[in-house]
Amino acid sequence: MITASPGARITPTPGAPAGDWRQLWREAVTDAPELLALVGLPHLAAKLPPADAGFALRVPRGFVARMRQGDARDPLLLQVLPQLAELDVVPGFVTDAVGDLAAREAQGVLHKYHGRALLIASGSCAVNCRYCFRRHFPYGEEMAAAGQWRKALEHLREDASISELILSGGDPLALSTSKLEELSYGLADIPHVTRLRIHSRLPVVLPERIDDAFTAWLAALPLQKVVVLHANHANEFDAGVDAACARLRAAGATLLNQSVLLRGVNDDAAALAALSERMFAAGVLPYYLHQLDRVQGTAHFEVDDARALALVDAIRARLPGYLVPKLVREVGGEPSKRPL
Repeated sequence: MITASPGARITPTPGAPAGDWRQLWREAVTDAPELLALVGLPHLAAKLPPADAGFALRVPRGFVARMRQGDARDPLLLQVLPQLAELDVVPGFVTDAVGDLAAREAQGVLHKYHGRALLIASGSCAVNCRYCFRRHFPYGEEMAAAGQWRKALEHLREDASISELILSGGDPLALSTSKLEELSYGLADIPHVTRLRIHSRLPVVLPERIDDAFTAWLAALPLQKVVVLHANHANEFDAGVDAACARLRAAGATLLNQSVLLRGVNDDAAALAALSERMFAAGVLPYYLHQLDRVQGTAHFEVDDARALALVDAIRARLPGYLVPKLVREVGGEPSKRPL
C-alpha cells in the first residue's frame, strides 16, 4: 500500500509499476479535509465549499505526494481542491461548453471532426480535475463500452470516412484491460479504422495503470497508436511517470501531451517552458495548450486571450518550435480546434 504522509515523495522503481493500480485507485483521497491534512494545510478546511461544490473530490495518493507541503498555492493542489469560487454563477459559463451533446451520433459516440470519432469509453477518472470540461456530462446515459461496445462499433462500421478512433471519457484507462480487449476484437473487422488515439490522465496521476497486461494489449494492436497525456505542470512528472511513458513508447505508442492554461497553476512563461522541457525529457511532445472551456464552476481558472498569446510568444522565444504547444480553443460546432 502507498500512502502519502507529510513531506513524502513516491519514487517507484523505473521500468515496472509498483503496486496494483486497482487497489491504488480504491485508496484515492476522496475527502477534502483529509487532503488538506496530508499536505500540511488543515487550517484551510473551514474554507471548503459544502458538498465539494457538487463535484466529488478524487485524487490518488501518489499524486498527493508530489504536492509541496504547506503551500496553499501548490499548482497540483489547486487542480484538485474544491474551491468556494466554484459556486459562483458567472455569465457565459455553462454545463456543455464544447457542444458534446449536439455531436452525439450513437450511445457514447461523439462525431465532431472529419475522419475521427470519439468514444466516451468510461465515466470514471482517477483524479477529478476542478476545471474538467465534462464535470456536468451525463455519463450514466452515454457509455460506449456498454453492451460490449455494440452500438459504438455499429456506428464505426457504417461510416467508412472514420479512420481514427479516439478513446476519451472520463478516462478510458479506468476500464480493465479485458474490457479494452473487447473493443479491439470488434475493431478487427473494420478495416477503415487504422489509428487508435487514447486520451488519458492515468499515466500521469496513476502511472501504475501502465502495467504488463495493458502494455501487452497495446503492443499487439495492429493499428497506429497515439497516447495523449494530460499534464499541466512540470511537477506532475516523477520517476514513476517517466517509467510509464517509457513502457507506452516501448509498446509502439507516439506520446503527446495536452494542457489547459489555468490561472494560478501554469499561467507563467517559466512554468510553461519547464513543463515542455520536462515532458520532452520523458519522451512526450507538446500538442495543445487549451484555453479554458467555459464550463460552469471553472471561471476562477480563466486566463484572458491577450495574456495567453503573450505567454505563448514568451515560451516561443525560449524554446525550439517542437516544444511549443499550439494555443487553441474548442468551439462547439466548428470543424476543428480554433487556433489563437
